[in-house]
Amino acid sequence: MPGPEGRATGPASAPRTFDAAPARAALERLLPRHARQFTLVPDPAAGPDTFTVSGRAGAVTVRGSTGATLLTGVGWYLQHVAGVDIGWPGDSLGMLPATLPAVPEPVTRSAKVAHRYALNDTDDGYAGPYRSFEEHRRQIDLLALHGVNEVFVQVGAEYPYYRALQGFGYSPEELRAWIPGPAHQSWWLLQNLSGFGGPVSERLMSERARLGGRIAEQLRSLGMTPVLPGFFGTVPPEFTARNPGATTVAQGDWAGFDRPDWLDPTSPVFRRLSAAYYAEQRAVFGDSTMYRMSPLHEGGQTGTVDVKAAAGAIQQALHAAHPGAVWAVLGWQDDPTAELLAGVDTSKLLILDGLSDRYNRLDREARWGGTPYALGSIPNFGGHTTIGANTSVWIDRFAAWRAKSGSALVGTAYLPEATGTNPAAFDLFTDLAWEKDPVDQRAWFAAFASRRYGRPDAQAAAAWEELRTGPYSTSSGMWSESQDSLFTARPSLTATGAAYWSPKSMRYPAGSVRRALDHLLRVAPAARGSSAYRFDLVDTARQALANHSRVLLPKIKAAYDAKDLPRFRELRAQWAEGETLLDTLTGTDPNFLLGGWLDAARAWGADAAERERNEYDARSILSVWGRRSTSEGGFLHDYANREWNGLISELYARRWKVYFDTLEEALERGAQPRAVDWHAFEEEWARRTTRHPARPVGDAYATAARVAAALPAAPAAG
Repeated sequence: MPGPEGRATGPASAPRTFDAAPARAALERLLPRHARQFTLVPDPAAGPDTFTVSGRAGAVTVRGSTGATLLTGVGWYLQHVAGVDIGWPGDSLGMLPATLPAVPEPVTRSAKVAHRYALNDTDDGYAGPYRSFEEHRRQIDLLALHGVNEVFVQVGAEYPYYRALQGFGYSPEELRAWIPGPAHQSWWLLQNLSGFGGPVSERLMSERARLGGRIAEQLRSLGMTPVLPGFFGTVPPEFTARNPGATTVAQGDWAGFDRPDWLDPTSPVFRRLSAAYYAEQRAVFGDSTMYRMSPLHEGGQTGTVDVKAAAGAIQQALHAAHPGAVWAVLGWQDDPTAELLAGVDTSKLLILDGLSDRYNRLDREARWGGTPYALGSIPNFGGHTTIGANTSVWIDRFAAWRAKSGSALVGTAYLPEATGTNPAAFDLFTDLAWEKDPVDQRAWFAAFASRRYGRPDAQAAAAWEELRTGPYSTSSGMWSESQDSLFTARPSLTATGAAYWSPKSMRYPAGSVRRALDHLLRVAPAARGSSAYRFDLVDTARQALANHSRVLLPKIKAAYDAKDLPRFRELRAQWAEGETLLDTLTGTDPNFLLGGWLDAARAWGADAAERERNEYDARSILSVWGRRSTSEGGFLHDYANREWNGLISELYARRWKVYFDTLEEALERGAQPRAVDWHAFEEEWARRTTRHPARPVGDAYATAARVAAALPAAPAAG
């Protein structure tokens, strides 16, 4: 059960000093021009997760209980004293004065909850399966700056499986064919699929394992917990035939894929294999105190396995390798079940609630029997480039759920399926655990508008007030993300969304984003120079244009249904112009470029064949997702749609052009439109190796102004 003030239980230990050098190195990376004006003082006796900020102009002192907490203190100072933002993405550091301002009086903050977890199991697949160590280190720096202390590490997780299973009757070649490509490994670890995007080379796995080990060590150096994948029984085909005494359960289908088999955790073979797995993992990743596992994720089959006994055996195997380690399980759909919870020591379990803000009438203590859990949110699915989050729900429930009698809430869990979008959502969610008083949503967004661009600006404040009351005030009940774009949808006159599992209509008044765009364009020139302003301007213009697709498509349908060919041609031309403008707009900011995504994948290839295999892995996750049965029968095509330069022009705009051509031909001939095999069309795109810009081109402000000029003005807010 949770300890005092929502802290996890465990043996008390005397405060230990630590080396502040890793935090200092991170500070040098984050603030190269101002790092010397900070003094970082290790203060492990201050209490868990506590920092104090003080100092005069040009000489700021931060005391903290860990290296990461020192950086959280720096982040608090930048946000509340210096008035600038280091967001994810975008910053306003260029607005810092040469001499940093003094702290009016010393400020001490302690985290309200012990667990501040980050990263969905899918982040590696949807946010960047081919990232470099420098990119991962930047992510760690940002997470520490924003108060996170537990981070899921997936990179290289295939390697312990690869090594351990060779001792259980499998050849290296068989295992390399079973393990999927990096972009699809997230779902293999969730026991949803195998093989797709491979075979992977031993060199690629070894390099990814070394990268994962470096990421884990970087986290440890800052006093953060690397959360590693645990072993719960995923095995290749024919395991029982090669391992007498083993019992496996076929897991059936997941979205058109055959799921890997599940080895009964109560069998002696499981104990041996789990011991081998953890030994191989330790050799590369070291030890941790938290391991991530979700058996039977999204519909696995139990067969004759006793789930209660199996859960106990999984935890026993974990504790045999890592005594006292916490098992982190995702709260999603029906998981974790009552049977699983009944079989484990729940004081060593942490439920990462992925549905805290999605549905109503939730009672987590009753549902999970008082098991410790973290309030979580998935404000992004598939890496969609869509603005918004249920921020008012976060604020209300974090305060109310902590305050309720018998509360088991001990943490927060930031769980977008892909990070690197929605910087306001990231900032606000991570602030929940550190703000002394309950967050006032309106005041928070007003302050965010000021620091986001490094100075107060009335137009910036007005823009963010529109965004606050629109996409950032969506309600619970069904969704935790906003609608995606019809420009990215598979063509149909009745399309209501691109991803099958996403909202089918607007979740907020579209006028809020349209008015926000006008306000951002009127921000004072002195506040326009930051990467934060550029990203927000491009993102808001992109969203305004995407929302307009939901106005334009019904007009095209009406013209087609009326057999009004001139009107149809006029409107399809407007649609094409919108997509061209959208492609140009997204090309002006580095966060919206297909080219960088593809170049990163190819950079991990040792030869031409591997480079092309990696590129297919990276392209397919954005388009077909998997094989035809997955794309069509599993409805996963366009699940990871996003409005990126290059992706818009080469896939989405071409797809809509082909479709509108068929409709125009049908109107001309008075016949039914010819059918198009969209999966074949998308698969052909995924097999391409065309290159795209990896650096932004053009003027973001001028292009955003073109978007505003092309769109109808929004009525005044009422």
